Amino acid sequence: MSQAVARHEASAAAVPDHPLEDLIRSDRIPHIWCPGCGIGTAFAATLSAMKGCGLDLATLCMVSGIGCSGRAAGYVKLDSFHTTHGRAIPFATGLKLGNPKLNVVVFSGDGDLFAIGGNHFIHAARRNIPLTVICLNNLNYGMTGGQAAATTPYLARTTTTPAGNHEAPFNLPLLAWASGASFVARWTILHIRELTECIQKAFLKNGFSFIEVLGPCPINYGRRNKEKPLQTLKLYQEQTIIRNHADPSDLEIDFKKKVVLGEFVDKERSTCIENYDKTCRLM
Repeated sequence: MSQAVARHEASAAAVPDHPLEDLIRSDRIPHIWCPGCGIGTAFAATLSAMKGCGLDLATLCMVSGIGCSGRAAGYVKLDSFHTTHGRAIPFATGLKLGNPKLNVVVFSGDGDLFAIGGNHFIHAARRNIPLTVICLNNLNYGMTGGQAAATTPYLARTTTTPAGNHEAPFNLPLLAWASGASFVARWTILHIRELTECIQKAFLKNGFSFIEVLGPCPINYGRRNKEKPLQTLKLYQEQTIIRNHADPSDLEIDFKKKVVLGEFVDKERSTCIENYDKTCRLM
């Protein structure tokens, strides 16, 4: 064996395993996410939270819908479902009701969860179905060309609003709270430690948990709004404020002002499964 080959093998042997190697389908890498996209960071935080919360990984299942974020289910080395557009929560509901011992996480985007899937979201929260829903909010339909979404800020430019969005966007934490969610939070992909710890809490919560994760879409949203990825991260650093237990009606996303982050709702409420079992015992 030559010295060069020996050095190469020694160097390769010295490279440590990736800390999430046991949860990532490395055969499906490289992933589809663009340089500067925030989805990979949110995905890594979710996997780190899975390992850190102490749950049996064999009981964990990831469900996603259509869109850039929806591809996450295909990259995780767990039982997972990449479902039809807007239907991630109904699939996840079926899994949880069919086997209540499963810990089911929905990982998808703002378009999938709150436009075509909006009705499913509000009723899953109303029923308090024990799911963890993580929404990567990049403020537009990133995969299909950068069209305006239900979360696109007022006057922001997209392919379908070239002069600026004239519609008011959803306040997602307010919508989750008003629908009955037991746990509601918002972080950005810059606040990675807080986000990871928050997802751990959500996994251990017995009820419907919702976490909004703000992340950049540099190719579509950022380019049309003359905002480069590092500029977006600077906004996340300078134009956000952490205010736990803030009034959900005061959580609009407007980076000309301060965008509020934190854990807003953490309450105990009987789940759909608990209420069903109680009703059956009374019959």
